[in-house]
Amino acid sequence: MRAVIWQLLHREWQLSWRRPGDVLNPLVFFAMVITLFPLAVGPEPQMLQRMASGVIWVAALLATLLSLDGLFRSDFEDGSLEQWVLSPHPLTLLVLVKVLHHWLMCGVLLVLLTPLLGMMLALPWSVIPVLCVTLLLGTAVLSLLGAIGAALTVGLKGGGSMLLALLILPLYIPVLILGTGTMDAALQGLPVQGYLLWMSCLAVLALSLSPLAIAAGLRIGVSE
Repeated sequence: MRAVIWQLLHREWQLSWRRPGDVLNPLVFFAMVITLFPLAVGPEPQMLQRMASGVIWVAALLATLLSLDGLFRSDFEDGSLEQWVLSPHPLTLLVLVKVLHHWLMCGVLLVLLTPLLGMMLALPWSVIPVLCVTLLLGTAVLSLLGAIGAALTVGLKGGGSMLLALLILPLYIPVLILGTGTMDAALQGLPVQGYLLWMSCLAVLALSLSPLAIAAGLRIGVSE
């Protein structure tokens, strides 16, 4: 089973190198939104700090959503997904590897961009580590929950981007609230451990239940 996991990860890395647009588009979108925001509202540091948490989290949410529609679609179109379903290996583990790769290529890279973009929003360096940790946990939850919607809409002809957004955005609201709440508390000098614990609980819950829902959605999509 370990060999299968490494082979699947290697395959996903190769596909990412062959289709760099799938990786770069969310990152460019995330950077553009945050870069253009100070130009639109003005350079006042206090205003930028007050709005920074909401801007960063909404941009991260939309950037993740932008990359979800094609998460399983290419595998569905070339028949790989059907082989996954018929494989003797657990489908939940295979989709978990797929989502892990998506998080590494989207969520982790967003976190690496965040310190530089946070400077554009006048965020003090003392809150940047809190922001990075929160985004690291939050983007993992976004990828896991988003993969459920991607699995449910994988069989739709012509793409299901609009339906995917309608299915997933309500599930993203708790992550958005906790993420912005953590940043607001950090900016005010208040304890953030409670927010981080709640975000960790969401990540563990999503990691435990999402693979089951993703696998069920893919079985439905392949059977149709």
